[in-house]
Amino acid sequence: MKSAHVLQLTRKHRELDAQIHDEQRRPEADAAALQAMKRRKLRLKEQIAEAQGAA
Repeated sequence: MKSAHVLQLTRKHRELDAQIHDEQRRPEADAAALQAMKRRKLRLKEQIAEAQGAA
């Protein structure tokens, strides 16, 4: 069973993925915002992996 922390990180990761997808669909997507969101998404992925490894 996943810990509450991992579940919370996973939820944030999914939400950020949806935001990235929505921004990419915009006719004039903000490249800087997309880059920042992708970096945050990668950090979340790393935190998830770290938390699962520690469990």
